[in-house]
Amino acid sequence: MLFLARMDVVFPESMDAATKADFQVREKEYSGNLQQQGIMKGIWRVVGEYANYSIFDVDGHDELHEILSGFPMFAYMNVKVTPLAKHPNATTDDFFGA
Repeated sequence: MLFLARMDVVFPESMDAATKADFQVREKEYSGNLQQQGIMKGIWRVVGEYANYSIFDVDGHDELHEILSGFPMFAYMNVKVTPLAKHPNATTDDFFGA
């Protein structure tokens, strides 16, 4: 199943730079592993915002919830998930391998 997730990160103003940097390093490693496993099919930055859109290919809602809640920054994220279905006008059969 494919899902589009928008993830907006909102750190508390009181968080120091070293703590933010640590979160960013752990986040990069976590998302990199998801990409290597083929679970995260793509990630795109939202221009001018601390946010991204990502495509996930998982077996269902429970798996996606487990993956999203595993992000190191999850406590500081606002996440909006949209389930995706193939559009009848799509010109590619298997763009994301689903």
